[in-house]
Amino acid sequence: MIEAKIILFAPLIAAVFTGLQTRTIPYRVAQIVTTGLVFLAAACAFCTFYSVAILGHTQSFTLIKWIYSGEFKADWSILIDPLTAIMLVVVTSVSSLVHLYSIGYMDEDPHKPRFMCYLSLFTFFMLVLVTADNFIQMFVGWEGVGLCSYLLIGFWFKKDSANAAAIKAFVVNRIGDFGFILGIAAVFLLFGSVNFHSVFSQAASKANVEWVVLGYHINAITLTCLLLFIGACGKSAQFGLHTWLPDAMEGPTPVSALIHAATMVTAGVFMIARCSPLFELSPIALDVVTFLGAFTAIFAATIALTQNDIKKVIAYSTCSQLGYMVFACGLSAYQAGIFHLATHAFFKALLFLGAGSVIHAMHHEQDIRKMGGLWKKIPITYALFWVGTLAIVGIPFFAGYYSKEAILGVAWNSHNPMADYAFWLGAITAMLTSFYSFRLLFVTFHGKTRADHHTFDHAHESPWVMLIPLILLAFGAVVSGYYGEDILHLLSPKAEFWHGAIYDAPEHNVLAEIHHMPEWIVPGAIVMAIIAGLIYIGKPIIATKLAKILKPLYLLSQNKWYIDEIYNFLFVHPTFKLASFFWHKVDVKLVDGMPNGAASASGRFAADLKRFQSGFIFQYAFVMIISLTLLLTMYIMF
Repeated sequence: MIEAKIILFAPLIAAVFTGLQTRTIPYRVAQIVTTGLVFLAAACAFCTFYSVAILGHTQSFTLIKWIYSGEFKADWSILIDPLTAIMLVVVTSVSSLVHLYSIGYMDEDPHKPRFMCYLSLFTFFMLVLVTADNFIQMFVGWEGVGLCSYLLIGFWFKKDSANAAAIKAFVVNRIGDFGFILGIAAVFLLFGSVNFHSVFSQAASKANVEWVVLGYHINAITLTCLLLFIGACGKSAQFGLHTWLPDAMEGPTPVSALIHAATMVTAGVFMIARCSPLFELSPIALDVVTFLGAFTAIFAATIALTQNDIKKVIAYSTCSQLGYMVFACGLSAYQAGIFHLATHAFFKALLFLGAGSVIHAMHHEQDIRKMGGLWKKIPITYALFWVGTLAIVGIPFFAGYYSKEAILGVAWNSHNPMADYAFWLGAITAMLTSFYSFRLLFVTFHGKTRADHHTFDHAHESPWVMLIPLILLAFGAVVSGYYGEDILHLLSPKAEFWHGAIYDAPEHNVLAEIHHMPEWIVPGAIVMAIIAGLIYIGKPIIATKLAKILKPLYLLSQNKWYIDEIYNFLFVHPTFKLASFFWHKVDVKLVDGMPNGAASASGRFAADLKRFQSGFIFQYAFVMIISLTLLLTMYIMF
């Protein structure tokens, strides 16, 4: 219990301590306090993981009595089961290393205490989310990470692009959050409670309940799951609500690593896994989850092929990998989805922080077309980038191999009608992932330099405070897959590790043959890597010729399928025009016009009246005589 409280509140204490003194506290003190307390939380998270996940001692206790209104009750309680324990390790491990990395990366920034405060606050809200034992508490963490993402993406608020990206992330996530709010309302309406245990224990008894919505009879659990999934689409950047994710690269690189690897984007996948007892009762919802997840995986991969910003390539890679996690959950392989979430956190954080090391060496240059030949200048970063690349591609013995193989194995062996669709899109995505990942590696580090001579000559390796987190993440990117599968047996068909934290319906037990999949996937990924090397190291002119030959497809990919342009045309510009109309016609003319008109009329009346105040006695006497005459006349006549 004490460890759980330390995990939860250590980052909050760090954020409050630093946030209240951002203008006065020495930046070194801010960095030491925030980093030290988050490392303390990480140490406690490993202890809790051993107690809960290894020894099976699930923890559940109430911190405070919270919301009591009529029949509605929600306490602030802590639930730590194996699902939460894995998330605690992932969140605190990556966050602590990002904090340490930020000491070096943000060294030249004048607002270091504020940045460290935001990082710690972000970590706290993510921990609130994953330790929640009810939907309301989860929603507090859900909205908290959304707020912190706005603050961190727009951290460099003097940049217009950073402000625009922060607003975009905030608005797009509000769309998903609206669905999540409706989903929570549906949960309470259906079950009379928002507590996970109470809701999930009643789920089977409500499987056949129907609601009439707009004249249609709809299964209540299906509607509830679809609404909850809309929330997951916003946070986990599934197609349609994904547009905020690449723009989030406007924030500092440590922010990108924290958002994209271990915190915000994983919230949606975690929520689906947590709500597995509900989703298992709705085949329609599971099919929707599978369909959208698989499409997101290949959609984002096709865009990553042609991006030239080093961080945006990795950002679209994140979007694609989230698609893997989501469609794994849609196939009822929640364990495989969470396993990939955990391994992905290590190698994706490694790639983002490795990209930050490259940007640091190149004096903030992010365009890979202006790099090349860097492996001699930053050999440690180069070697660690190789580890991250091999892991995300799924080369055997690296972490990504174990978790990605599990997901594709589920899709290959599942009898779900959507499984074939998911497998083939997932397999093609694996090939594309190999190609764009090695393209990024080869263009950035190999070949002749395309940077200006001054920048290239002064390129240098990052300080050790930045390299140590990369080394530790590389260790995780190598061993986490083997440890999770062969030591912890996360994917055991008997699900002994999970102790009921994840529910699989008996007819959906897909883990039995999880490792049986076509043998051509790994060799295919290696072939795609070789092709990328032959093109971008051997004959770069081939890439230029292919872009010309396949120009329509190239432009479609480079312009991100024109989704932003479509949204601007359908939603953004009409909304601005409507807002402009209400501003000029309704607000200025009508709302402001009425009081302004009355004030103007009073002014004119006063201006006319003041003419009578001339100061001449004879004029006043004349007015008095005329007035007296009129009064006498009226008296005589009436």
